[in-house]
Amino acid sequence: MDDKPEAPREKHPVAEAFERIWSQALLAVNTAEEEASRAVQRVASVAGWSQEEVKRQARDFTERLAAHRRDLEQNVEERVRTALTLVKLPRREELQAIGTRLERLSERIQALEQRK
Repeated sequence: MDDKPEAPREKHPVAEAFERIWSQALLAVNTAEEEASRAVQRVASVAGWSQEEVKRQARDFTERLAAHRRDLEQNVEERVRTALTLVKLPRREELQAIGTRLERLSERIQALEQRK
């Protein structure tokens, strides 16, 4: 057995692409939220809204943005799940089952070697 440290695992190119796309999507949503906040402030100053009206409008707008963000996240997650299904990557449970089977096989091989 080597005493070398295990090399770090490289990410799968598909996973890297999804992470990059997801980061870009979150950045876009955050930028949109910031721009929306600035827009509410501009409208408030032009419309002559009271501080209470600005707060109410901002709260309503924030709630709508949060709902849209949740929808976006759910849609992206669903699309990623669908894409991964099409790529036929094994699920975590399948990998765990394979690991368990390999452990049992290893134990059986060791038992057979000890009989010799």
